[in-house]
Amino acid sequence: MPPAAAASPLRSLAYAVPVALVLLVLPHIVTPYQTILMSYGLIMAIAALGFNLLLGYTGLLSFGHSAYFGLGAYAVAFMVKYLHVSSMELFVIGGLIATVLVTAVFGFICVRHTRIFFAILTMALSQVVWSLAFKFFWVTGGTDGLRIPTPTILNGMVTVPKNKIAFLSSTYYYYVLVVFVVLVVLMWVIVHSPFGQVLQAIRDNETRAAFLGVRVRRARWLAFLISGGFTGIAGILWAPLNGLTTPDILYWPFSGEIVFLTVLGGFGTFSGPIVGAVAFNYLKTYAVGLTVYWQLLLGVVLIALVLALPSGIVGTLARLTTKITRVDAT
Repeated sequence: MPPAAAASPLRSLAYAVPVALVLLVLPHIVTPYQTILMSYGLIMAIAALGFNLLLGYTGLLSFGHSAYFGLGAYAVAFMVKYLHVSSMELFVIGGLIATVLVTAVFGFICVRHTRIFFAILTMALSQVVWSLAFKFFWVTGGTDGLRIPTPTILNGMVTVPKNKIAFLSSTYYYYVLVVFVVLVVLMWVIVHSPFGQVLQAIRDNETRAAFLGVRVRRARWLAFLISGGFTGIAGILWAPLNGLTTPDILYWPFSGEIVFLTVLGGFGTFSGPIVGAVAFNYLKTYAVGLTVYWQLLLGVVLIALVLALPSGIVGTLARLTTKITRVDAT
């Protein structure tokens, strides 16, 4: 399903402001556990936003985004272990550079293909990265992973609580929230820019776009680069929050989670991946807490949701709102 028609900036702002206010006061009205859980949701929402630029706006299905998420996380872990870096800002810069460099190479290879060939190629390349992290255990720590201590914020200008739970549920939550808001605004600008219109033209009819003078492969490569960069930033933010980086986040099922949460929210809308990421994070967390067969329970719940909401959570809500409005108008 193609992304829905762009809403006006004022209307979007009217929806975004109340949500932003709730997120702003969240640490003061819920438990630290719930706040940390929301941090995970916001981080996955950043990854979903990046992924949706490919799936929803460019029409390319990637099963390899775990590689870029993992590259961001491992870049942080390597900077801690081998360079003894503790600054969160340096983590973001170094991790983003590493992710973008690898994404640029992978993108150059992948955008020459489309459809199932693109999907399989992205998954194959991500599995190469996972194999390297798994086999070179003397560098990556293997299945034991690499630990990441509490970072400093703004070069130590922000006081960091000694209690890690207090840090993650207050200081770090607001750090993640600020980055999330900045990236949401940036992605909004990208998809509503002429470049975003070009991507949608390629998705709708690649041949027609080429006849109009669009450099299709170049536009796809740029979209791939931006998408990987967003996902890499999500991995960078995830690493200190989780405290441990292992090869699991590079494995293909993690890419499947990114695909699924995007579809769950509704890749036909801008906000769908954000809602899907937060919803999936809560569903998975509570399923794990309920039973040892949480994967079966989660699978059943998610299948039921997809069957009941084929256009995703946000897409379904938008359709219901439109029907109600039409009924009221008549």
